[in-house]
Amino acid sequence: MRRPTFGRTALTAVNLVTIAALAGSGLVADRQPETAEVPRAGDCYAEGATLTVEEQRITQPLPGQSEPAARQFIEAAGFDRIVERFERQLCRVSGLGPAEATIRDAGAELWQAAVERAQGERHSGTIDPYDDRPLYWARTTMSRALREWQPSFELSRLQRYAMMLQFGYASRGVDDVTFPEGDVTRVLVSGFDTYSLDSSLRNSNPSGASALQLDGRVVDTPDGQVVVQAVMLPVNWTDFDQGIVEDAFGPWLVPADHPEHQGSVDTIMTISQTGRGMMNIEKWAGGFRGGSPDNNRSINFGPISAAALWPQPQPSPQFIQTTLPYQAMIDAGTGPWPVKLNPGITEWPAGTFPDPAALRSAPDPSPGSRAASAPGGNYLSNESMYRTNRLRLGVGLDDLPGGHLHISSLVYPDDPGALTSPEFEADRAAVVDQTVALVEAAGAAAAVN
Repeated sequence: MRRPTFGRTALTAVNLVTIAALAGSGLVADRQPETAEVPRAGDCYAEGATLTVEEQRITQPLPGQSEPAARQFIEAAGFDRIVERFERQLCRVSGLGPAEATIRDAGAELWQAAVERAQGERHSGTIDPYDDRPLYWARTTMSRALREWQPSFELSRLQRYAMMLQFGYASRGVDDVTFPEGDVTRVLVSGFDTYSLDSSLRNSNPSGASALQLDGRVVDTPDGQVVVQAVMLPVNWTDFDQGIVEDAFGPWLVPADHPEHQGSVDTIMTISQTGRGMMNIEKWAGGFRGGSPDNNRSINFGPISAAALWPQPQPSPQFIQTTLPYQAMIDAGTGPWPVKLNPGITEWPAGTFPDPAALRSAPDPSPGSRAASAPGGNYLSNESMYRTNRLRLGVGLDDLPGGHLHISSLVYPDDPGALTSPEFEADRAAVVDQTVALVEAAGAAAAVN
């Protein structure tokens, strides 16, 4: 993921305390003036809740239009029925238990609908099935409804935030990851939400579109079946600090005697967007955040936070090298863009941190250096690779294939008010199809081994 230009249903006590602390810390954005009202399919909602920046954007239109872009995307995919049903159901629940079930079920329904629509198993709406944006805007609209919801029973702030976390995990596929038993090769991948929305509300993220195409994919190879599962990660520092990456990948990496164990995988891969025409397998991940704003305009600079409740090496490594079968992925002959192993880091040589004048670039890290940036940068894409592979090393899976794939960005319609165009859709399909082929090549290489 280029920096912007400006399966858990049971929540731990630590996570809940963290959520409550963040909710009161100012990390949730102040509410801003809106450009349109948000109609609700129920009468149990109150204005005045403190919304995130992401939730505030659902009222904003594209240039030259009056209808909010979020609503256009939701209706274009036929997801308005899911959103409205959720809003009505929230107004009918009479207790904490039923509310939790309603929220989890609605999140799971939204994720499954997005996957089925992407893969041609569900026919709704008019927009391109490869489009990842309706899922993002429907999830954000439902999140806002949950934040503004006024239930008929007592609900503490901590309980509300726990429900929002449950909804987020369910609607991102984290709770949906399952692999068949038997002799199959298991591949777990992640994509990202759209981002840089202050630049344009119509931004798409081909890594997220790829995740929707990959979830549940079964590939027959000469060495047996490869089964792929996918999750969708948020573009937010806070979510990463709360452990969403480890919660998504960890149950499939920790040993069988670990309380969070759900199974095992043979390959892990995080995926995000980079520059135009590039398909880069990143050689290194770095343990540093570069200070670029996330989807809530939050900025974070400094070392990547520890993985609370999950195994990790001590001390936490500055750089982690990919173990993906990059040569097999390169040799797979996918197109239309060239595929390469991408080296190159920025570091503070040993004993020089944090002297700005000491920063230097090199193909690979030097002994004792401190990370400043990896080949894929120091934004959340780099961090997704770092966190998954730090966990891999923490449980002793040194040789398990793991790493990050950066994929080409997209070319948008000339009209800034246009949601889509045939040329844009064809371009995104080309990026996504090549991404799927590269994941399949990695899985086939893991099956051989």
